[in-house]
Amino acid sequence: MKCSPDDRRRARLACGVFLAAIGAAACGRTASLPRPAVTATPPSRVPAIIPAPLTVGERQGPGFTVTASTVIYVQPDDERAAAIGRYLSDVIGLAASATPVAVHATSSGVPPGNISLRTRGGSAADEGYELTVRPDGVTLEGEGAAGLFYAVQTLRQLMPAFVEYEAVRFDKSRPLVIAPTRITDRPRFPWRGAMLDVARHFMQVDEVKRYLDLISLYKINRLHLHLADDQGWRLDITSWPNLVMQGGRSEVGGGSGGFYTQDQYRELVAYAQARFITIVPEIDMPGHTNAALASYAELNCDGVARRPFTGIEVGFSTGARRPRRRRRWPGERK
Repeated sequence: MKCSPDDRRRARLACGVFLAAIGAAACGRTASLPRPAVTATPPSRVPAIIPAPLTVGERQGPGFTVTASTVIYVQPDDERAAAIGRYLSDVIGLAASATPVAVHATSSGVPPGNISLRTRGGSAADEGYELTVRPDGVTLEGEGAAGLFYAVQTLRQLMPAFVEYEAVRFDKSRPLVIAPTRITDRPRFPWRGAMLDVARHFMQVDEVKRYLDLISLYKINRLHLHLADDQGWRLDITSWPNLVMQGGRSEVGGGSGGFYTQDQYRELVAYAQARFITIVPEIDMPGHTNAALASYAELNCDGVARRPFTGIEVGFSTGARRPRRRRRWPGERK
């Protein structure tokens, strides 16, 4: 609908009258009500953490600078803590110096200027932690190994974004400084999940690992891995080889698909466990089974193998051996 010039002029006039009325009313109130004082709130030096920790305390003074002399110290005879320390060293990479941060074990006090990782003796699954950043050092203390790992994920979010760049190299004009803070945290929910659908769109092992790295940053501890659907079957089953040889060759859009060998799947499970993530595999039954029905004719009621499916429609396939008539609800019309 087009407006004439007269309509536009009337609209502008009405708008002007309306704004003038609001202004007059506001001016009338200003004389009787005191105007509140406005104070600027300085921005926090501590970046926002996702998910939000239980407590975040901002400290005064300079932050901690990771340098070429910084060492990550862990408790002796604690291989899980040592592995987490090596993981943190890999995260920092060459962002702070020309060589990676060293990881050492010590049973005595940690010298100033370093990073300390330790657990409080709880079970490995205990997820609470405390993180303190001071000018003279960083302390990460987990209730268990999982809590220590999550403290490292929080530290990752506190560090400058350039640390996460895979090709980052040391630049003395760009120091790695972490804002001073004290954070305590524990999860509200024991099951914190994400889903990856590799059945409809197959992803290589390295791509799934990258996804695991990303969700671990946000303390996700379950990966729902969708391994089979109408569009593809992605896990090798030794006793049913055609599930991947035939059912693994398709995906949405007509790509070549793919599948994981049992060794590759074990590799993914171990990679996830190192990041305190449990992989929950999904194999759809009896519906969403066209990939299986295309692999074995005997799985179909009529004994005829189905064609591979590359679309996105759902609700048409079933692995039921004999068709059944749907029961009608009481009062439902025929």
